[in-house]
Amino acid sequence: MDTNSENAVELLGDAIAAAAFRRLVRHLQHRHDAQNIELMGLAGFCRNCLADWIRDAGFDGDKAAARELIHGMPMEEWKATRQKPATEEQLAAMEASIAKNRVD
Repeated sequence: MDTNSENAVELLGDAIAAAAFRRLVRHLQHRHDAQNIELMGLAGFCRNCLADWIRDAGFDGDKAAARELIHGMPMEEWKATRQKPATEEQLAAMEASIAKNRVD
């Protein structure tokens, strides 16, 4: 299975799916201590991925607007106030995790 294949979650009504998505975004905005690099290393996606996905789904804004929507602030502000430098271990974990996302 890959993340682009349909499954049972497709049966959720749009209102339910939208409410869950909004709660996820609010949770990530609250938990800024969960760094994007850590999310990438563990789950293979992060806030920036969510921003890309809403654009793929039809969001009219550009990449900067999508990231601001998901981060709750402009990306430059996020980086300055929330983002910590990535360690070599975090980068390696991210690369290994991203490899699991690939579909052959």
